[in-house]
Amino acid sequence: MHSVKIAPSILAADFARLAEDVDRVAAHADMLHVDVMDGHFVPNLSMGPPVITALRRHTDLPFDCHLMMSNADCYLEQLAESGATGVTVHIEAFPEPDDVATAARDLELEFGLVINPPTPFDAVRPFVELCDMVVIMAVHPGFGGQSFIDSVIPKIRAAREFIESQGLGVDIEVDGGITAATAPAARAAGANVFVAGTAVFRQADPAAAMKALRDSIGGAG
Repeated sequence: MHSVKIAPSILAADFARLAEDVDRVAAHADMLHVDVMDGHFVPNLSMGPPVITALRRHTDLPFDCHLMMSNADCYLEQLAESGATGVTVHIEAFPEPDDVATAARDLELEFGLVINPPTPFDAVRPFVELCDMVVIMAVHPGFGGQSFIDSVIPKIRAAREFIESQGLGVDIEVDGGITAATAPAARAAGANVFVAGTAVFRQADPAAAMKALRDSIGGAG
């Protein structure tokens, strides 16, 4: 299986002390998960290029930018200039994602597709070869702190089986409700990238929480 990667989600961090919160987990993180919400595709607003620019000056960690946006393709250049490493867009917003994938690649951004809990894996199956990562939402997007939806486990398994059958080096990220208790089932199903927000930044010792999460899914895997 692919190596385990943990991406603490800064949506759950203290925005008044964002750089400090990142420092607390940086030694244990493989990347930072950055949720960009537009208030249209999802009923919430979060952050955008100015925050990414400010944080990029503070850390060398890759930025995994999850674009919960109807028009994410309009912002790819700004995100690249701000310091994004990769972008993921929703198949629900881009049911024919070839053009947005090409635009991201032209900007030297890694690219991935996200599927919401009700969306079957078949929606992204024809486009997996465009991706560095397939993201399976285990909560409904737009808000942190939700509980893991167990019914997505077969979807994770289907994604891993397809990726392996095609010989593709595509990561599977699971986003939402990830804790040391819920991550092992997702890992067993084939996920190898784990987004954790509340389970990290809302704990008394975020670094210890990161270690517990990594231990629960097999360390460096």
